[in-house]
Amino acid sequence: MAAKVNIRRCSEADWPAVWDIMEPVIRVGDTYPYAMDMTVDGARQMWLEIPAATYVAEDTESNILGTYYLKPNQPTLGAHVANCGYMVAERARGMGIATQMCEHSQDEAIRMGYRAMQYNLVVKTNEASVHLWQKMGFAIVGTLPGASKHSGHNFVDAYVMYKELIT
Repeated sequence: MAAKVNIRRCSEADWPAVWDIMEPVIRVGDTYPYAMDMTVDGARQMWLEIPAATYVAEDTESNILGTYYLKPNQPTLGAHVANCGYMVAERARGMGIATQMCEHSQDEAIRMGYRAMQYNLVVKTNEASVHLWQKMGFAIVGTLPGASKHSGHNFVDAYVMYKELIT
């Protein structure tokens, strides 16, 4: 079931709803390399202050269902490659929110002058994300053996995934 969402820049007023999405994802410790005991202030800085831009996906009643950040993957000579991180509220998974955010992020990245997009640490056991990113045109360009300390599986492999946006 696909739900059409409005994707817009995240405002300071959105932070409580964004944290409500992020906190359970971080606490589980199986998809992001963030400390499972990360503080709300640490998460806010990492998600809102460091990126070039942060966005939210909201339904027709302005309920925030997902969020993503967009930033340069590397400084200076590597800054033409974008990096993004996405999270969807548990109640909204399987509704096409991540697909819409990925499409939006690619459009925004091109608009901001990025030439490609790279995901640095896609945990192998996060099969839904691996499948979605491949469906969206991202290729696995490298495997990082044991790169993610997974909460339930000790050390698991992670992928580097890449897509050219401007050819």
